[in-house]
Amino acid sequence: MVVALSLALTACDKSIEEPLRVGYTPASVDDRAGTWKTYVLTSPTDVTLTAPKAVNSPEYQAELVSLKQLSASLSREQQEAVAYWGAGAVYRWNEIARELAARYNTPPASTPDGKYPVPDAANPLADPKFPFANPPYAARALAYLSVAQYDALVSAWNYKYQFKRPAPSRTDATIRVALPVSQLPSYPSEDAVVAAASVAVLKAMFPGEVPYLEAKLKEHRDSRLWAGMNVDSDLAAGIDLGNAVAAKVMGRARTDGMSASNNQTLTAAMIEGAKAMGLTEIWRSQETPIRAPMLPNYGAVQTWNFDRATAIRLRPQAPPAIGSAEYKKALDELINIAKKQTREQARIANYWSDGAGSYTPPGHWHRIAANAAHDARYSEVRTARTLALVGTTLMDAGVCCWDTKFYYYYPRPQQMDARIKTSVGLPNFPSYTSGHSTFSAAAATVLGSIFPDQANKFEAQAREASESRIYGLIHYRFDCEVGLLCGRNIGTYAVARGKADGSGL
Repeated sequence: MVVALSLALTACDKSIEEPLRVGYTPASVDDRAGTWKTYVLTSPTDVTLTAPKAVNSPEYQAELVSLKQLSASLSREQQEAVAYWGAGAVYRWNEIARELAARYNTPPASTPDGKYPVPDAANPLADPKFPFANPPYAARALAYLSVAQYDALVSAWNYKYQFKRPAPSRTDATIRVALPVSQLPSYPSEDAVVAAASVAVLKAMFPGEVPYLEAKLKEHRDSRLWAGMNVDSDLAAGIDLGNAVAAKVMGRARTDGMSASNNQTLTAAMIEGAKAMGLTEIWRSQETPIRAPMLPNYGAVQTWNFDRATAIRLRPQAPPAIGSAEYKKALDELINIAKKQTREQARIANYWSDGAGSYTPPGHWHRIAANAAHDARYSEVRTARTLALVGTTLMDAGVCCWDTKFYYYYPRPQQMDARIKTSVGLPNFPSYTSGHSTFSAAAATVLGSIFPDQANKFEAQAREASESRIYGLIHYRFDCEVGLLCGRNIGTYAVARGKADGSGL
C-alpha cells in the first residue's frame, strides 16, 4: 500500500504555472528497452554488472530488514525528498541541469581596461564564473546529459530483465512504500543509474557545483530507501553502472571539438570569406567596449545525428544582399514594429526571449519535452529517449546555426538602422540565421514525431518562438523563416534515428 505524502498531494500555490509533478505508475515498463539502439555504447553490455544475491539469501534478507526500518516512519523533510524525486529521476535531473544553465548564463562583464575576461574551467567560481552557459553551451550540456541517461538506462534495462530481481515490497509485503510500485525489476535501480550518470556529466559541465551535485545525489539515493523502493545493493549497482556509462559518454565530449569553439583567430578568415561572397557590411559587436563574438567556431563541433558533410549540405543559401528589395522590405517591417509594437507582440517577444539568466532556448524546449513525457506517463527509459532525441537535435541545430552565422557574417538590424532598438538583449554573434527559429523548429519536429497528436501545438510554439525574434527587433524575417526551414531539416535526422531505434515509436 502506498503511504500518502500529504505535502505532495495538498500543496496549493496559484502562482505555479504547471501542475504539481508527482510519481506515477508508468503506462508501460518498456520491458524490451534493453535492446534499444544506444548513442555511445556499442552494446548494452559494454558495461558489465555483477549478478545480485538471490532474494532468499541472508544478505538480501538483511537488506530487507534495514529497508523496512528506514521506510517505516518518515520525517517531513524525508517526505519532501521522496515526493520531489518520485516525480521521476530523468525529469528531476534535467530540471536541475536547466537551473544550473540559467544560473551560469551570465556574459562576463568588462574590466576597467575594456577587456572581457574568459571564464576559467580550472577556477570555476572566480569572476567570471565558468561556464558562461550561453545557448550553444547549454544545448551541448543538455545533449550529453540526456545521452548519458538514456544509454545508461538501456543498459540498466538489459540487466534488469536478465536478473529479474523483484521490487523489495513484492518480496516482503510488510515494507511500507511511499510511491507507486510497477512490475519493473529493481536491480539495478533506475533512479541510481540516472543520478550517477547525471552527476558525472554535470560535474564536468559545471565544475563549481560539485558539492551541490553530490548532495543532490545523496538525497536522491536516500529517498529511494525512505520510499521503500530499493535496497542498498540495487542502488550500489545502479551507481556503478551510471558512472561507467557516463565515463564513456564524456570520453566523446572531450574530443568533439568544443575546446576549439572559441578560437577567435579564425574570425578574420570568416570575415574575408563573407566579403568574397559579396557581403558589403559585416556583423560587428554593438557593445561598448567591443566584445569578441560568441563561440565563432562552434559550427565545427561534432554533431550527433549526421556527419560534418551533411551539416555543410544543410547550410542554407546566402541571405539577401544588403540594399536589395527583400532586405529593405524586412528592414522596413522592423522599423514599423519599433514605431508601434503591440502589447501582444511585446508579450511574445518577452516570453520567448530566453536571454541572460535563463536556461536559453534549448532549455526551454527541454522543459517542453520533459513535461510532455511526464504527462504521457512514460517510463524512465522512454522519458530519457525523448530527451535524448530532442537534446541531440538541439545541439545539432546549434552547431548548424553557428556554422551558418559565421559563414555569412551578416549584420544585425540594430547595426543597420538606429531606429531599431531591441528590448530583449543584444546577441553577440551574427544575425543570419535565427538561433531561436532553428532550435525551435528542430525540437518541434522531433516532438511532433514522438507525440503526433500534439504536432500542431509544437509547430505553433516553434513559429511563435521564431516570430518573437522579429517582435523583439533582434532578427529580420528572412533570418527566422530560413531558420525554421533549417531546423525542420535538422530535426528529420533525429526523427529517422528514433524510428529505427527499436522503441516502437
